[in-house]
Amino acid sequence: MSKGKLYLIPAPLGDGNPAEVIPAPVLAAACRLDCFVVEEVRTARRYLSAAGLKGHIDTLEFHTLNEHTTAAEVRALLPLFENGRDVGYLSEAGLPAVADPGAALVALCHEAGITVIPLSGPSSLMLALMGSGLDGQSFAFRGYLPVKEGERARAVRELEKQSAALHQTQIFIETPYRNDTLFADLLKGLSPTVRLCIAADLTLPTQTLLTRTVARWRQSGFVIGKRPCVFLLLAR
Repeated sequence: MSKGKLYLIPAPLGDGNPAEVIPAPVLAAACRLDCFVVEEVRTARRYLSAAGLKGHIDTLEFHTLNEHTTAAEVRALLPLFENGRDVGYLSEAGLPAVADPGAALVALCHEAGITVIPLSGPSSLMLALMGSGLDGQSFAFRGYLPVKEGERARAVRELEKQSAALHQTQIFIETPYRNDTLFADLLKGLSPTVRLCIAADLTLPTQTLLTRTVARWRQSGFVIGKRPCVFLLLAR
């Protein structure tokens, strides 16, 4: 029995016309599919409608995969690929399966011999690194830092230590409503000479992309707000 392929379909980093940030061949590939595994159905329907499937959304099949999906539930998605049926995976924003629960489906497809096809699109992590002016030869993505204050303070000190030892840009993210708490902890815990980049709302009209020393940030009174944000730092 032939198996279909898994297409990893990037999504815009915010509201707007997908054609402005997603390549036309990627949108065309998405519009050829009729079955999608998605992080959130409502967001996926809105995106696919804007991508060219307006008027056809009700003919599509959606399956949810998010942080609450169990390993057994992910495995239960395998029959979708039977009889050569291709399936698309959509995350909420940016590149699928990067800091995203869809990685579990990608791993399962490799295990099952299903071809995985990643498609081009915006990555907030790479866009932030490109625009930061920090070291782009050596960098590490650290995901989310601990939420508890003491653990977070230790993590911040470790990021600076690692960055200085390896001359390596450290990249991390936070849930938008905790952006300013993290920002305050960074300004408190990092040395004044550390260069810190704030990259918020990338690709949107409200984009902020600024790199300053911690000493300068402390004098700025800057507020990030509840926006998708990438943080980058490089210690001297």
